Amino acid sequence: MTFADVLTPEKLPPQLLRLLPPPRALAHALRLVPPDWQGRTLTRFFNRMVVAALPAATLAFLEQRRLAIEVEDLGLRWVFMGTGGHLQALAADAGAEATIRGRALDLLLLASQLEDADTLFFQRRLTMTGDTALGLETRNVLDQLPWERLTPGLRIALNRIARLAQAAHDVRGSRPPHPLAP
Repeated sequence: MTFADVLTPEKLPPQLLRLLPPPRALAHALRLVPPDWQGRTLTRFFNRMVVAALPAATLAFLEQRRLAIEVEDLGLRWVFMGTGGHLQALAADAGAEATIRGRALDLLLLASQLEDADTLFFQRRLTMTGDTALGLETRNVLDQLPWERLTPGLRIALNRIARLAQAAHDVRGSRPPHPLAP
C-alpha cells in the first residue's frame, strides 16, 4: 500500500477508517496551539493559496469588515478582516459582523468543493449569523472560487483529505454514506 493509497478512502478497509480520530478527539490538541498563531497561519495560507487565485477586486466587499469562522466540533474560532485586497487575522475574541459556523467535516467539504455551499446552508450543516449580506457575499465568493487556478497540490490534498474524513465519518455511523462516496 502506497502513501497515496492511504489517502484514498476507497482503498482503505472500514476497520482502518474507524481508527481515524473524529474531530472531537483532535479538539484539545488543536486548542493548545495559540489562537494568534492559528490565525496568522490560516491567513498566510488563505492569502497565498486562495486570495492569490481570485481576481483583484473580488474581496473589496470585505475591506475593513470582520468575518468569523467557527468550527463547532473543534471549539475553534477565527476572525478575519479584509485589508488592501488581502485577509488579516484578528484576535479570536474580536467582534465579527458575520459568522459562518459549522462542523469541521462540513467546512472541509465546502473548502474542497465536494459539497455545494447552498446545500450545506439549506441542510443547516453550516449556519450564518450577523450581517447576512456580508455572509452571503462571502458564500458567493466561495462558490465562484476559480478552482482551476488553485495549485494542483492544494486541490488534490483538499479533495483527498475531505473524502477521507467523510469516509471515516460515514464508517463511524454518524450518518448515511455521502452521495459522492463511491
